[in-house]
Amino acid sequence: MEKLQAAIEKARIQRQENQGQDPSAVPQPVPQEPVAKPVPKKPAWDELAEADLNARTLRKNRLVSQAGGKDAGPYDMLRTRILQQAQNNGWKRVAIVSPHSGCGKSTTVANLIFSFGRQKDLRTMVLDCDLRRPSLGKLLGVPCEHNMRAVFEDKISFAEHGLRVGQNVAIGINDGPTGNSAELLQSQSTTKILDGIEKTYNPDIMLFDMPPLLVSDDNFAFLKNVDCALLLVEAGKTTVKQVDVTERHLAELTNVMGVILNKCHFSESAYGY
Repeated sequence: MEKLQAAIEKARIQRQENQGQDPSAVPQPVPQEPVAKPVPKKPAWDELAEADLNARTLRKNRLVSQAGGKDAGPYDMLRTRILQQAQNNGWKRVAIVSPHSGCGKSTTVANLIFSFGRQKDLRTMVLDCDLRRPSLGKLLGVPCEHNMRAVFEDKISFAEHGLRVGQNVAIGINDGPTGNSAELLQSQSTTKILDGIEKTYNPDIMLFDMPPLLVSDDNFAFLKNVDCALLLVEAGKTTVKQVDVTERHLAELTNVMGVILNKCHFSESAYGY
């Protein structure tokens, strides 16, 4: 063993002499460049700017579900029914559609923002796709500098435009009406951007506030991008024929989740509800 160690040492000294090194020098370790620790990236959801909401404005615009309680009951019930239907059928993207204007569609969608917000184990995304007459931002009292058109045209990212309501609801609103909305909504760019948004933020449910179906072709252009549609009609104003025509059109374009009767003043109430 001693002979082996001596032979190894002799070979080392000879190698160092051949390389012009001092055999008695103690080899020094090569200094290593400091490796910067990667900065953990915040989840995309948390990077969205938080919407600045005013409770007085919300009450003025009849957004009664913001505070919860008795007044929020109908919207909480609607939220639960939407979730049940979506989970049972494997649906994620839900369009909210009405036959004509004035049915209270956007007000219903705005109230659902807060109902879904109380479902803490879910992430919900709500996009205003009524580009001709957007009202979701106005109802919430939230100003913005851009619109969903710029997002769908890939001029700005949803990260720059989107807002977060609380911890688990993201919204995309508009700063005003835009033209040629049908052409935009049926474009491949819109489909691609929507898929990218869903992949990045991975919401559990996506709600789309759509324009009235019987007044434009926007829904016909866009509904290929959703899993189902929810039809909202106005009691005392929407005719049976309008409901029938709208429902048949929806059935040709996507799955019909159901029909909501809004502004009904004759529903029976039960104790505690």
